[in-house]
Amino acid sequence: MAAPIPAPVLAAILFAALLHAGWNAVLKAQDDSFCAAVAVTAGAGVLGALALPFLAGPAMASWPFIAASALLQTVYYLLLSAIYRDADISHAYPLMRGSAPVLVALANGALGAEQLGAAQWAAIGLICAGGATLYLGSRAGKSGAGRMTALALLTAVVIAAYTLVDGLGVRRSGAPAAYTAWIFLLTGIAITLMAWRRLGAPLASYIIRKPGLALAGGAATTGSYGIALWAMTHAPVAVVAALRETSIVFATAIAVLLLGERLTRARILGAALIGCGAVAIRLA
Repeated sequence: MAAPIPAPVLAAILFAALLHAGWNAVLKAQDDSFCAAVAVTAGAGVLGALALPFLAGPAMASWPFIAASALLQTVYYLLLSAIYRDADISHAYPLMRGSAPVLVALANGALGAEQLGAAQWAAIGLICAGGATLYLGSRAGKSGAGRMTALALLTAVVIAAYTLVDGLGVRRSGAPAAYTAWIFLLTGIAITLMAWRRLGAPLASYIIRKPGLALAGGAATTGSYGIALWAMTHAPVAVVAALRETSIVFATAIAVLLLGERLTRARILGAALIGCGAVAIRLA
């Protein structure tokens, strides 16, 4: 039987989930989701560059994983900006974040990287069922729901892919903080260059007008994922991925309380299932 996840690791992952939901809600609230996503990734890249001189470098064995992760995360942020241009956060977020842990757990099992106990599988199932409940309760009557569903599922595949890559890479790095900083520096450079070719000077003007978005969003996304990568060195990747998706509860609460989206029975049930899953993982 797998050992229960340590309480400090659990608390750290839940805090990371809150950070993740927060910056996604801020991104959704912007009038231009593409420029906002670029601002957040640019901010994260700047923070990563500032941190690197003070961090021990990651081991050479982890560099192929850093490169692969940066490529996948570039695709992730581009997909995210496309989704939030049209979709409610309570529609897209539960589907893309709730599907990813199942893919991670299945892939890890198939590759033989980690074997989970029955109780851990049940806990992951509760979290994913909660995400599915929230999603199904929010999509009724939404125009363009099919396209948004396809984009959200594609995003879930990308999330699962970079989670698996980083679960392997961060353990080889010997330096989770530097590993994280390099990923966000490379991702920030890639996305900013692509956006600059598309938009030019208006992009720079947008970022200059919204320095708080760039720095606060960059700090939130870097902190959220950095904590998750650190947690992967102390707990199974599939368990960390599932626990991190408790961010769905935080995102739903933000959507209702701050973005004016409706509270429904499906949202209450979904949040309860995810909460039960988080408790079950701690006890598993």
